[in-house]
Amino acid sequence: MKKRIRIINRIVAAGFFLMVAFAACRPAKKVQRIGAVITTKDTASAVAPDTAANKVDTAQIIRNIVDTLGNRTINFKTFTAKVKMDYDGSEGNGQATVYLRMQKDSIIWLSLTGAFGIEGFRVIITKDSVKLMNKLDKVVQFRSIQYLQDLTHVPLDFDNMQHILIGNPIYLDSNIVSYKYSDDAILILMAGDVFKNLLTLDKNTLLMLHSKLDDIDPDKNRTADITYSNYDKVNNFYFSTVRKISVAEKAKLDVSLEFKQYTFDQPQTFPFNIPKSYKSK
Repeated sequence: MKKRIRIINRIVAAGFFLMVAFAACRPAKKVQRIGAVITTKDTASAVAPDTAANKVDTAQIIRNIVDTLGNRTINFKTFTAKVKMDYDGSEGNGQATVYLRMQKDSIIWLSLTGAFGIEGFRVIITKDSVKLMNKLDKVVQFRSIQYLQDLTHVPLDFDNMQHILIGNPIYLDSNIVSYKYSDDAILILMAGDVFKNLLTLDKNTLLMLHSKLDDIDPDKNRTADITYSNYDKVNNFYFSTVRKISVAEKAKLDVSLEFKQYTFDQPQTFPFNIPKSYKSK
């Protein structure tokens, strides 16, 4: 039982780490060469500025890209999804089904179900609190939003988590330090106070394809890869239905998320009834 809880905590922590990585970036100051700001341990180290691209007004290129991404922000009232999750890490591997419901700027509701459709965990996150119900051990925890930061050891708030779950690029005001064109993609390197982020966009559609995250602090050595694919056009925006995540620090964790069902702007409820027999922590 304790091993299963540790695995769940690592999955949660992995997701939180990815969300925070984007939040760690800061507003842009100036454009520099990629080679001057990234270390050789990064996969991004092979990226060098495109000579032809540098002949164009760099600031205007960046403004156009940011404007295009900004226009594609998913604006929603409510969101619900059924997500197939596969995970493989040092403490085990397996599958789970995650039921996700959100009310914009208000509530994130999660239910994790394992084999035979048995619900193991239910979580509610609001602007200032986290409630975690462990149905396997009949325990409920009440924490402040600070719990998310304590879990990941990096800054995290409700808004950042909401945008990452829905698929919005919350780093649009990031410190963009360089860029490069390849045959079919545009690579943009961002450096914040905590992480470096190498973002890959489809050259024709400017949809997000990949994000490579590395710790600024070489002593921490946290890194993550996120891949976005299988975009579905919903109303006037594009929604990534398949995401693959690999996170490593002292150990490695791979998580695959496939959004099987999803709806926007439908009436939602967020049940969290605690049985009297449950213990509180």
